[in-house]
Amino acid sequence: MHKEDTAKSAAIVLAAGTGKRMQSDVAKQFLEVDGKPVIYYALKAFEDSKVTDVILVTGEDDIDYCSKQIVQKYGFSKVRAVVAGGAERYHSVARGLESLAGVTDPADGKDWQDPEFVMIHDGARLFVTPALINDLLEKTKVHQACVTGTPVKDTIKVVDDQGFSVSTPNRSSLWAVQTPQSFSYPLILSAYRRLIAQEEELLAKGIVVTDDAMVAELMTDTKVQIVRGSYLNTKLTTPEDLLLAERMLEIVSSTVD
Repeated sequence: MHKEDTAKSAAIVLAAGTGKRMQSDVAKQFLEVDGKPVIYYALKAFEDSKVTDVILVTGEDDIDYCSKQIVQKYGFSKVRAVVAGGAERYHSVARGLESLAGVTDPADGKDWQDPEFVMIHDGARLFVTPALINDLLEKTKVHQACVTGTPVKDTIKVVDDQGFSVSTPNRSSLWAVQTPQSFSYPLILSAYRRLIAQEEELLAKGIVVTDDAMVAELMTDTKVQIVRGSYLNTKLTTPEDLLLAERMLEIVSSTVD
């Protein structure tokens, strides 16, 4: 049964990476695209969506910068906290999730109401839209665990450690997963707490966590629903991606105008 539209929801936006492949002294989430930092675009999308609260996770040394030069400067009223991330992405997500749990709302001193749903988004994906976020939120109210993705366009090969092709999976069943990834908050909070508790054991087995859906799959028996995302919702990783993002924003702006 659907929750009412007034259901409390939150988003954890990750901006704690160093972005070594970007070959820049500035972290990729703070590089400018069309005069604004990359992280601005993701935060703006959530600000304009139905999500009610946002947690921005960044490097400990960047908290003051993010608070003053991004959150305050651009008037992101939904960002209720800027918190320090951890050594790995999953550590940063775990800290973001814990920051939402049973705390006191600094705005009025009243007990904070935990969200019913939470989205997790990589801040380097600047082409996420409010429409995509809202659609994903509605799907999560039904399925409890949903991630955005797109069908792969290329043929995928499985290769061995020598670089030789071993097999060719059926392309019709392959999707490239993106963020946001969206969950029942109690479900994903519990899953991440179990992950952190079992971290050393999982690493010893060679299990490397690459996204939030994997945490839900490893630590719960909940099936993850794949929701059609957008091919535009790419992640900035290399200098070439930054050039493409500039051009894509020009196209989008000209279309709107």
